[in-house]
Amino acid sequence: MSGGLDYYWRLLATAGCFAVFGIGGLLLTLLVFPVVALCCGPRTRSTRVRWIIHKAFGAFIWLMESVGIMRFELIGGERLRHCRNTLVLANHPTLIDVVALISLMPAASCVVKQRLWRNPFLGGVVRAADYINNSLPETLIDDCSRDLTAGHPLIIFPEGTRSVPGQALHFLRGASYIALKSGMPVLPVLIDCHPTTLSKHERWYRIPPRRFHLRLEVLTPISVNEWVTPNVSLPIAARRLTRALEAYFTQELYKHGRLEA
Repeated sequence: MSGGLDYYWRLLATAGCFAVFGIGGLLLTLLVFPVVALCCGPRTRSTRVRWIIHKAFGAFIWLMESVGIMRFELIGGERLRHCRNTLVLANHPTLIDVVALISLMPAASCVVKQRLWRNPFLGGVVRAADYINNSLPETLIDDCSRDLTAGHPLIIFPEGTRSVPGQALHFLRGASYIALKSGMPVLPVLIDCHPTTLSKHERWYRIPPRRFHLRLEVLTPISVNEWVTPNVSLPIAARRLTRALEAYFTQELYKHGRLEA
């Protein structure tokens, strides 16, 4: 396509994909999840729902690639597909990071912002999947630890929100508290999007000048014991672990050419 035609096609395709995502969530809530609720007991219901979401998100990533909006690259994906009882930590450059991760993880849980629980298109999806609501910080750490010990991988973005392009990573302590409380291994995932799009404060219609390349690289699992001194208080351990994780992700992103020096 010529440059102008390609741009307007991708703008139209982006609008269509957002519409498909919202309407798809509503249809799952109204038509699919009630059937799952009738056919499955309470213990298996959320697991079945998460598997359906995993497949739906995989189809959405395929759709975005097929219409020419994005190119998706995955390195080390088997570590995600087969992980259990694992805290999956990733940097967060774009709006669709969690979609890409869940599309690779059949039973993953994640922490969801309160506003999505009230969203007319996605609220039913996050409730049916029994994802973790971040509206109660006093119980959040225990809820996450409980989900991990039940055998599920848990996706956390330690920044707490999307990255700002060109700015240094800044991790919050929540992920460290969860790692220390649960004692589960950490699986780091490096995410890169170039050209940048769907970043913080960036509207969906501000599309890049060409198809964007979303790249996920799954690194080797880490034991947090490598970075935590024994016999220190939990707040001190969480602060030290947060600094260590932040430094580790920054170093790895530089090493893999995904941050500019």
